[in-house]
Amino acid sequence: MSFSRGRKEPLPEVETNIWSCTSDDCQGWMRESFSFNETPKCPLCQSEMKEEVKMLPKLG
Repeated sequence: MSFSRGRKEPLPEVETNIWSCTSDDCQGWMRESFSFNETPKCPLCQSEMKEEVKMLPKLG
């Protein structure tokens, strides 16, 4: 008997508002719904962040 650890079907993706780091040296981003501040700082490098939209798997 064998078990498959991978998903059979891909998760549906939706347009999601995110905060993206403005630093060219950093790839940091976070979902807007996971941010506690109105204009957060990057948790990786402490640079300013800007609002963007990204296609991400739907949560919940």
